[in-house]
Amino acid sequence: MTEKEIFHGVPGILRPFKEYIETSGIKRGNQIVYYGVPGTCTPFVELLAFAIRLLGLEQAFVPLTDETKVKKISMVEDVGMQTTGNSVTLAPKAIVVMGGLSMPNVPVTAEQVKAVIDKHPGVPVIGVCFMHMFEKAGWLQVISFDCLIDANIDPVEVTKKNTS
Repeated sequence: MTEKEIFHGVPGILRPFKEYIETSGIKRGNQIVYYGVPGTCTPFVELLAFAIRLLGLEQAFVPLTDETKVKKISMVEDVGMQTTGNSVTLAPKAIVVMGGLSMPNVPVTAEQVKAVIDKHPGVPVIGVCFMHMFEKAGWLQVISFDCLIDANIDPVEVTKKNTS
């Protein structure tokens, strides 16, 4: 049976993510690997990494699906979690696929991401997207997520002072 819950705001993304990691059997010292679009996904990856910073996990970011370019995610004092220039050896105990990969004009297909996932058999796969991007892009027919966090950021309100 599939369980669906509704949460709100940024904590509604981070708390369920942390809870899933804590209850999935991942242990201190294990590695979480995030796959996403450089620049677009990295701030969200760093937020997710910050949510689980106290669990003692190694965290890494792979730009798009190019595992040869993997970078470590580390705590930077007075800043938060940041992707560093340091490379790491991949040994994921959880894979996080960011929804930016499924956006139009990103040169990645669901099949390419599935091929990367298949290189790490038995590893739980977590999807994090906004505005139903995985569904809209047809990725849910290709990738089976063990946990899918799908947030809405609508409406976006912008207020400006009248400068005239």
